[in-house]
Amino acid sequence: MAASSDRSPPPFPASEEPGSGPLDMADGDSDEGEDIFVNNSNPVAVSRGVSQQGGADEEPPDIFSEEKVSSTAAKSNGVHSDDDNDLFAEAHAELSTDKASSSARKELSASSFTQSPAALQPTSLEQLEEDEAKDSFDVDVAVTNPEKVGDGMNAYMAYKVSTRTSLAMFRSKVFSVRRRYSDFLGLYEKLSVKPSLHGCIIPPPPEKSVVGMTKVKVGMDDPSSVEFLERRRAALERYLQRIVSHPMLLQDPDVREFLERDDLPRAVNTQALSGAGFLKMINKASDAVNKMTIKMNESDTWFEDKFQEVENEEQQLRKLHALVDSLVNHRKELCGNTAVFAKSMAMLGNSEDNTALSRALSQLAEVEDKMEQLHQEQASSDFFIFEEMLADYIRLLGAMRGCFDQRMRAWQRWQEAQSTLQKKREAEAKLLWANKPDKLQQAKEEISEWEGRVTQYERDFDRIGMTVRKEVLRFEKEKSKDFKSQIIKYLEAMTQSQQRLIKFWEAFLPEAKAIA
Repeated sequence: MAASSDRSPPPFPASEEPGSGPLDMADGDSDEGEDIFVNNSNPVAVSRGVSQQGGADEEPPDIFSEEKVSSTAAKSNGVHSDDDNDLFAEAHAELSTDKASSSARKELSASSFTQSPAALQPTSLEQLEEDEAKDSFDVDVAVTNPEKVGDGMNAYMAYKVSTRTSLAMFRSKVFSVRRRYSDFLGLYEKLSVKPSLHGCIIPPPPEKSVVGMTKVKVGMDDPSSVEFLERRRAALERYLQRIVSHPMLLQDPDVREFLERDDLPRAVNTQALSGAGFLKMINKASDAVNKMTIKMNESDTWFEDKFQEVENEEQQLRKLHALVDSLVNHRKELCGNTAVFAKSMAMLGNSEDNTALSRALSQLAEVEDKMEQLHQEQASSDFFIFEEMLADYIRLLGAMRGCFDQRMRAWQRWQEAQSTLQKKREAEAKLLWANKPDKLQQAKEEISEWEGRVTQYERDFDRIGMTVRKEVLRFEKEKSKDFKSQIIKYLEAMTQSQQRLIKFWEAFLPEAKAIA
């Protein structure tokens, strides 16, 4: 009775009582050793703003300290001691007998969680570049040689995935495997469901195309089938290059297995991961967040501002993508009309009696033939350099929105655990007043279990928030590099195209002047 009378419920929205006594609870250590960056702040400050600096000015304590936690120290689930200035003055544990099982699991000092996540995360692109400079990403991946396997509608395309690296984590420096399209979807599926990667931007795979693949299965000689295969090959290559350039994804065993293992188990249930299915999955997750029973009042303006920027940028890129697609179609139409015009000029030149005029018309037809090829190259440049890049970043922005949603779901889970813990403590209080000792022990065990869950969910929320911050900085840096590179490449291609066009007309001009 005495041990339980000192227990008071944790702070909770609209139910926090000042002056509540100290608690004697387990922190519920997780198996994830890296989650040591949780603030000793109030968990019901509805957004665990990662930018909060609590404890960041102090030197980080030794996380392997053998000191035990005082029963009067502030707990990592947000409950504070009455004396905030002397939080860890008493390092010797005086635990009651009913907490023996909980204290046996607690070896890590609570001081391990005093350092704010904001003190540990990159706050600028310069810091991110310094962090990446310490890592080595000497991995070059190429997707080549699409080959048709099987006949009829059961046929599929297999691609050669070649890897060249000097990293010791791989078995050799140069190796290659054969992978089908569903294997790429299966890799994304494996990465996207891992809790350890929540908050990371998992690059989405290229979309499925039922029409394009059906043409390939029926016959590969069709020009549209060749174009479709090249488009998919290039998209799969960019997809893998983004994965291996990510420090966390490169370390994942499923990524290494995908690159090295000769035979992979066939991926199943990948239908929803393609095309509109991926966008539906992202939108479904966003709808689930919008329907949360406990609404998240975002107190960290950084997350709110960045999320709004992501949504606005995605809308603008969709508009630009539609315009570039129209430009590609326009060039293809111009290419066809130029070919028809060239044939008409050639026929007119053959029927002309004036020798000089006939020769000039015939050479004009040849110039138009060259221009047809030039328009075709420009259309291809517009597509592969510009349109595909925009499509990739539209999918990446969708994946980034998913990261923000994961953070909000982690907060929701944490708050629901707080609510459940509050109910468990209220139930324990009722058992004490009803004098039912036979059920009291079970109630204490449930409270201890939920205290551990609250602590773990709090850590998960902080960790995901810190990961999202770092991922946004990385995304902005990579986006700037990609757009700069592709715009320069596009302008160089257009400059070369116009220079060739000028040479064509300059070579034809003397023939036109020679017409008698």
